[in-house]
Amino acid sequence: MQRRRLLGLAAAGVASALAATTLSACGGSGPLSSNVTLHMVVADYGDPKTHNSSSKYWNDVVAAFEKNNSKIKVDVQVLSWDVVDDKVAAMVKSGHAPDIAQIGSYASYAAANQLYSADELFTVSQQADFLPALADAGSVNRTQYGIPWVSSSRMFFYNKKLFDDAGIAKAPKSWADVEKDAKLLKADGVKVPYGLPLGTEEAQAEALMWMLGNEGGYTDTVGSYTFDSSANIDAFSWLKTHLVQPGLVQPTDPAKTNRRDVFDAFLSGKAGMIMGHPTLLAQAKAAHIDVGVAPVPGRQGPSTDTLGVADWMMAFKQNGNKAAAGKFLQFVYQEKNAVKFLDEYGLLPVTTSALTTMEGSPKYADLAQFLNLLPEAIFYPVNKTSWGPVSDDVKKTIGQAVHGDPKTVLSKLQVEAEARDNTQKS
Repeated sequence: MQRRRLLGLAAAGVASALAATTLSACGGSGPLSSNVTLHMVVADYGDPKTHNSSSKYWNDVVAAFEKNNSKIKVDVQVLSWDVVDDKVAAMVKSGHAPDIAQIGSYASYAAANQLYSADELFTVSQQADFLPALADAGSVNRTQYGIPWVSSSRMFFYNKKLFDDAGIAKAPKSWADVEKDAKLLKADGVKVPYGLPLGTEEAQAEALMWMLGNEGGYTDTVGSYTFDSSANIDAFSWLKTHLVQPGLVQPTDPAKTNRRDVFDAFLSGKAGMIMGHPTLLAQAKAAHIDVGVAPVPGRQGPSTDTLGVADWMMAFKQNGNKAAAGKFLQFVYQEKNAVKFLDEYGLLPVTTSALTTMEGSPKYADLAQFLNLLPEAIFYPVNKTSWGPVSDDVKKTIGQAVHGDPKTVLSKLQVEAEARDNTQKS
């Protein structure tokens, strides 16, 4: 498992980070000799049912930027999370890389020398503003290529009304509690006692949370893949026999159920329990769901680890638009623009300035419990150059582990992950 410490950034740490930042940062500050149109591909954080697509945010930001940068136009393509990584990979492979992409993984592109480094895009002070652990996670061979966009941690969500109706007094603490509560919810007519999304949208997140609950994970302390560890196999065996086979999850196939599907069920009052992130809390309150939030249950009690997620921004070299890309990214990462996005989707910050703003405002009191989990959260091994394709493999196949033999499914993923790792290293 990879542990990355996010918080606890003291003033001395800021000064140290600033001093350590290379003085070569050009930040795209030079004048442009001709007009430039940037092509940007980003993931959609919105919910189609609430009409809060990320398109509106990007349209507003682009309009404000173009007003003061007449030579730069920005064309933003917003894609759903279940296709955006594959689409960008296809664009790069075909020789039509976007100028800027905001997706789930950057390392394979950095290893192929396809990205501008952060110090080529940002001023010294802006680069030093990134939370150190996220800057580190965005670095390959000590050079930062992955630019953190947003972060989040995960917790266990439950519908208090459905719990009360089923005679359940408190949130589950262990897997056995989850099973017991799911049985009570099902007996009371709840359609989705526990929502288990192992479809292509974000199977890698749901899977990892169950692995962590059994002290497993995707990698060990030295970064080697551990898909077929006994802890991981045991976690999926438990899921299969205690939740899936007894019909204590959604009626649809978990391997084909996306995160948005179980979120929709929860927001419509049809799901009793799911794993969620800060955005869901805001959405649940807006939907007037009496929502409870608790630590993620583990095999024997509350999990000592939870999932932390950071999504990544990157700028591709292919079109040579370093100066224009730098100018636009500097504008996007201004505190007011960054906080606006975090505020819209209930996400956590990646910069010290945004963190300070949010910590100091009662407006973000609901996020405190998620912020408190970040220091010891477990993150995907994003700085492994093989993680992008490995993550895609996980999304497409790990859901089968709750149908067939978990050991067979996880062993196949292990072989594929090691092969991809070796290919990237060679």
